[in-house]
Amino acid sequence: MATDPITLEIIQNSLQAAADEMFAAMRKTAMSSIIYEVLDMGTGITDAQGRIASSGAGIPAFIGVLDKSVQFILSKHDDVCPGDVFITNDPWHGGVTHLNDLVLAMPVFLDGRLIAWTANIAHNSDVGGMAPGSLSGLATEIFQEGLRLPAVKLIRAGKTDQAVMDIITINSRMPDFLLGDVWAAIAAVRVGAKRLEALARKYGADPFVEAMESFMDFGEAAAKAELAQLPKGTFELSEEQDDGRIFNVKITISDEQLIVDLRDNPDQDPACTNTSRDGTVVCAQMLFKAIIDPKSPANDGSFRPLRVLTREGSVFHAQEPAAIGFYFETEVRVYDLIWRCLAPHIPQRLPVGHFSSICGTFVGGIHPDTGRQYTIIEPQLGGWGAWNGRDGNSCIFSGFHGETYNTPAEISEARNGLFVDRMELNTEPGGEGQFNGGRGLVLEYRIRTENGFLTAGYTRSRIKPWSLEQGEEGSGNYFEIIKPDGRERAAFVSEYPLTTDDVVRIVTSSGAGFGNPRDRARTAVLADIKNGIITPERARDIHGIEVD
Repeated sequence: MATDPITLEIIQNSLQAAADEMFAAMRKTAMSSIIYEVLDMGTGITDAQGRIASSGAGIPAFIGVLDKSVQFILSKHDDVCPGDVFITNDPWHGGVTHLNDLVLAMPVFLDGRLIAWTANIAHNSDVGGMAPGSLSGLATEIFQEGLRLPAVKLIRAGKTDQAVMDIITINSRMPDFLLGDVWAAIAAVRVGAKRLEALARKYGADPFVEAMESFMDFGEAAAKAELAQLPKGTFELSEEQDDGRIFNVKITISDEQLIVDLRDNPDQDPACTNTSRDGTVVCAQMLFKAIIDPKSPANDGSFRPLRVLTREGSVFHAQEPAAIGFYFETEVRVYDLIWRCLAPHIPQRLPVGHFSSICGTFVGGIHPDTGRQYTIIEPQLGGWGAWNGRDGNSCIFSGFHGETYNTPAEISEARNGLFVDRMELNTEPGGEGQFNGGRGLVLEYRIRTENGFLTAGYTRSRIKPWSLEQGEEGSGNYFEIIKPDGRERAAFVSEYPLTTDDVVRIVTSSGAGFGNPRDRARTAVLADIKNGIITPERARDIHGIEVD
């Protein structure tokens, strides 16, 4: 007998509430500012098969990670028990992203029946490897990037496997922070599991499972309904990258399916800017959701009409044991490549190019007050592109990083060995149009320690954010290292030595403009006429603009 639709809706909304409570629990108990301030994290609930059923807030790029992690755990382990908690971070063993991102997952049982999983992911400050912060532009294989955790049990039937916990913490330069963050993640999956078990006990296991299935089917139907409204055909784009490589995409849209073909792309990088196939799929899922149905929750059904084609051994489908630490700059390129390919055909759904980089900045050293290792991990804000009819937003995170926040200067100064001297809008030329791109950021860190370092990797530096309809491209992302004897400008450095009073000056791009900048004055005057600020006659006399 089918469950009534009102009960199904109550269960589904309760799943969302549980995912949000998991997010709040993790945020309030984590040790690292990259988690509790930036919110470089995500929470979610899957069904018993590992299909995403509901997700919490956080980074959009993490929405499609957790289901893939749970599915890998299920493929590896046949001894899943109540009270177990699994941990993984390896992109070839369920981790999807890079080694800093620890995924924890917990099965949920009702009377011995596996009914769901709770899971979360967050960026951890240091998991070992050749460089502080576990990211190095010099890495050529994943073994150099930190401790690999191939979907192992951290907690067995409610009891912590202390040997595994010790292995994790002993490999970190910041063991106290890592231990605190891992326990915050454990608390979050346990809170979610407790809520789901109570929910299933109240309504019954069968209605609980039926509610998840029903909402996934609804997600698929909603996606196909929106897909039917998109222009049909095959669209292609080739784009040069900052390093000279050419990335290619071919997108085919029909009433039933959207196919993203990324097979014609360069071989994997001998350095650290590769991504896994799962990571590439996540990027396609983000853009697909943005153009299809951006306001509703994401679930497995939302992505059923999407198909992604990759070539193993390419930069978008790297083979083990490739280095993968800066995966995010390659994934944001995938995301933006699909975006740029489709934007001219659906301008009502997609603005022009934004700063489109994580601009990941890692500043660290020995804290001058405590003598302990610190590493500030900071994705940066930047400008978004204009729409036809609206200026772009200033100083928000990239579409890849999404619903996250910058660390307040007070937190950065209190927790880390540096000062924040400046934070202001980037007013360099760039992004002009009939509608202007949003402004980027200027941020200055001044170092307090004698033995500091900087690792950073920005894209959209030489090849700037793209415009449409005669608008101007954005200004480009870069940083400067300012020392007493001069300054050096770059977009990618690894473990660059810093000392007391050196300044790291970060400049993120403004978004691109839409339309000819010469038309901006007319647009502004027409808006003033529409709002009753000026009459058509005064517009003609003062500005020389005739209104039909």
